[in-house]
Amino acid sequence: MGTHNFLWSFTKKYVTFGLIALTVSDRYVSIVPIRGVSMSPTLNPHGSSSIRLADDFVLVEKFCLEKYKFSHGDVVVFRSPSDHREKHIKRITALPGDWITSHYSHDILRVPEGHCWVEGDNSTSSLDSRSFGPIPLGLVQGRVTHIIWPPQRVGRVERRIPQGGVSF
Repeated sequence: MGTHNFLWSFTKKYVTFGLIALTVSDRYVSIVPIRGVSMSPTLNPHGSSSIRLADDFVLVEKFCLEKYKFSHGDVVVFRSPSDHREKHIKRITALPGDWITSHYSHDILRVPEGHCWVEGDNSTSSLDSRSFGPIPLGLVQGRVTHIIWPPQRVGRVERRIPQGGVSF
């Protein structure tokens, strides 16, 4: 009988903890591993390695999703517009109503309402709005605030506005 009570108590505690952790992760903050070099040098500055523990892990806050409160230079995590199973991480370079010019062509585009323009810090290795256009704000899953792994890189992810390309 003692084993039954122990198992029931153990199960209740861990199911409760799991539900609380899932709620916090879904609504408030989550931890996301960063793969690839599209955001280098801000994230993964030493390139992709075969050792996954060498990749950056970041804290993603989700309070900004309540009213889509984003700013120029925010680093965000979003679902790919072409494949909902993929997540990308890029920097917002333009918000709804902003005019954007491409470094590679002479096109000028106005970002439509409900969308944003995102670009990787490492433009030579980034699949971003230059490839798939403005992304709907509804695909954004949160704003990156801090690097939490590896220990030598722990710190705040700064909002940085890229030079050129955007006119307000």
